[in-house]
Amino acid sequence: MAWITIIAALSSGGAIGLILGLVGGGGSILAVPLLVYVVGVGSTHAAIGTAAVAVSANALASLIGHARAGRVKWRCAGVFALAGTAGAALGAELGKAVDADRLLALFGLLMLGVGLAMLRGRKGADRPDVRLTRESAAALLPRLVPIGLGTGLAAGFFGIGGGFLIVPGLIAATAMPIAYAIGTSLVVITALGATTAASYAASGLVDWAVTFWLIAGGAIGTVGGIALGRVLASRKGLLERGFAVLVIAIGAYVVLTAI
Repeated sequence: MAWITIIAALSSGGAIGLILGLVGGGGSILAVPLLVYVVGVGSTHAAIGTAAVAVSANALASLIGHARAGRVKWRCAGVFALAGTAGAALGAELGKAVDADRLLALFGLLMLGVGLAMLRGRKGADRPDVRLTRESAAALLPRLVPIGLGTGLAAGFFGIGGGFLIVPGLIAATAMPIAYAIGTSLVVITALGATTAASYAASGLVDWAVTFWLIAGGAIGTVGGIALGRVLASRKGLLERGFAVLVIAIGAYVVLTAI
């Protein structure tokens, strides 16, 4: 690999890890555009497969830090991840069957939609004590399972971890505070990313050399993201709006380029 490619992959991995550690999602939605436009991966499908491996590994690294801080709702994560994994397996097969340019355009449209939804913000009171138990299952499962399935389908189809969908999905299903949703989402991101990665790897659609440098950069970025998240905890709303604007801008660029 050329040094310029290694530096681009390291930097891209750092950005992905930083965002995963900071807000629990979003790093994956930037991974494919970064691989295509910054690192220079020529195939959209190979970019998706490579991103899935790197995002899964980086999410696992970030999860360790959040779990130590007690910000993971494990049972909710388990149900969401199981439903999401089934959706991701199906979505990955569908994604590989779609024309690369059309897939990239659809990816950009998804970024636009998600960014606009993030700008709308969230309503309702938080439930920091929410837990999945026998008593709460009747209320929580009918929301966790379909939202998890739909999120997994999108994650597999577009080759993303899905954190930018999982965090609001967990909040919508359980009303858990965003700090818990971020930590919990990383369990699901790891599972969905691994499922999508396995499917693309089996088809030979993973650039392993680029993946190595992405993961190396991501490990550094994750540490920085978790640390920065503690500093900016009181300004999470501003941080989310800023990220939403970034997602919209990149989504518009991807759509225009693909068209």
